[in-house]
Amino acid sequence: MPEREQGEHRDSDDGASIVSRVMIGSMALLLALTVGGGLLQGWVFARSLLIGGLLVNGSFWLMQRDIRRLLRRVGEIGSDAGVNVEKTRFLLRSFVRLVVVGLLLFVLATRMPIDAIGLVVGFATVMVSVVIIGLGAGKRWLPGKM
Repeated sequence: MPEREQGEHRDSDDGASIVSRVMIGSMALLLALTVGGGLLQGWVFARSLLIGGLLVNGSFWLMQRDIRRLLRRVGEIGSDAGVNVEKTRFLLRSFVRLVVVGLLLFVLATRMPIDAIGLVVGFATVMVSVVIIGLGAGKRWLPGKM
């Protein structure tokens, strides 16, 4: 049984490692795109890209923190009612986070010019990092010769 517990702990570490790699990759991609966007398209595009990327990376970081909290609390709770309360709390936090991001975007858009394409590219940085890291992790699970 200790072997199983160590394996489960290692899987948890792998998950944390993957999330860390996604965050680092996303921030590196955001930095490269911001510099490139600034050089090719100008400051408004680069600023919009940076705003979108920082908002999505912050939201991703908060989401993974909330998911870990949810899983820890659900593991500690024995009753179905307690699990449902934790799920509801998680969904409410997610909804509030979405509303806050929307309000931040609204305030920023009313105070400064925002390039929509730059904003969308900034929002995509986490998704691109997840795909790249997912494909890299998938190669480890594929057979050697196909």
